[in-house]
Amino acid sequence: MKVAVLGGGHGCYAAAAELSRNGHEVWFWRRDAAAFAALRESGGILVRDHGGERLVPVAHPTASLEEAVSSSQVIVIPLPALAHEDLAKACARHWRDGQVVFLPPGTLGSLMFAKAARGAGNMADVSFAETGTLPYLVRKHGPASIVVSATATRLPTGVFPARNSDAAFTLLRQAYAAVEPIEDVLSAALMNAGPVIHPPLILMNAGPLEHFPAWDIHNEGTQPSIRAVTTALDAERIATRKAIGYAAPHFPLADHYSLDGEEWMYGRAAHERLTDSGDWREKIDLRTHRYMREDTALGLSLLVSIARWAGAPAPVAQGLLAIASALLGEDLYAAGRTLEHLGLARLKRSEMREFLHDGY
Repeated sequence: MKVAVLGGGHGCYAAAAELSRNGHEVWFWRRDAAAFAALRESGGILVRDHGGERLVPVAHPTASLEEAVSSSQVIVIPLPALAHEDLAKACARHWRDGQVVFLPPGTLGSLMFAKAARGAGNMADVSFAETGTLPYLVRKHGPASIVVSATATRLPTGVFPARNSDAAFTLLRQAYAAVEPIEDVLSAALMNAGPVIHPPLILMNAGPLEHFPAWDIHNEGTQPSIRAVTTALDAERIATRKAIGYAAPHFPLADHYSLDGEEWMYGRAAHERLTDSGDWREKIDLRTHRYMREDTALGLSLLVSIARWAGAPAPVAQGLLAIASALLGEDLYAAGRTLEHLGLARLKRSEMREFLHDGY
């Protein structure tokens, strides 16, 4: 299958490598053409994971967004949600009928991409899908080298418009066998693990993060008191899903830390593999890091707004967002990715279901 991967981050390199290794013809796009020099020189991406080390050739590294999008049936965008707005506008006129755009994870970015296409006058019947996490726990170790600590085994995924779900999953499963169909993209947005894991970890570790040259929030930063807050926050996410009427499984975050029971998105013992790797011992700038700017400012504000719309109490989510706003000196909800920002907050339940199913 012809697949495009858009972006130059950790997950983008992992996606380009995995999809290439699985036999797909991959167009790998990033804005900075010079950044592909190492990839071209080496002949591919050097991947190290549980299976050892190997060089994976990538067919078409390109700096042409139009070439990458127009050449592909499935377009994978494993970028932080912060990149969605600009990229949605840049891609808007290039989509064509039958394509599937996959955002892992999405934070309702699927709706931003769909709206941008309509705003550009592109009426192509495109399916925009999103899931609850990046398919990889991965870090770049060089300009064309990555270390993958874990790969997702379950990816709960929704499609917009949901009427396209069957056709979209036929293509998506060829790229990612781990995708699991769920109701729609709002359900998928409420599977997003980042806004549950990362805000408590960075806010409750703010002192060590500012004091030490490097700190692993997933190792020594994950203490029982912090886990208790994360568990309470995740309970609010699940209660919001239930209030809207979404069915189980809800992928409770507790399963991520457990060695038995229901398998979470990365399978069992993923947390141990992550901490053992040492790749998450890093310097986190609280003002600029994506855990703050993506998972807190965008993801947590979205969770709060959906909970309000659904009539589900979310005091922990609101409290963490208020603390983050005080830390940054900004009103993160006002500037966040909320249902108000997306123009959906006034929809009634029936209107929301119809919109998510039928599309714009």
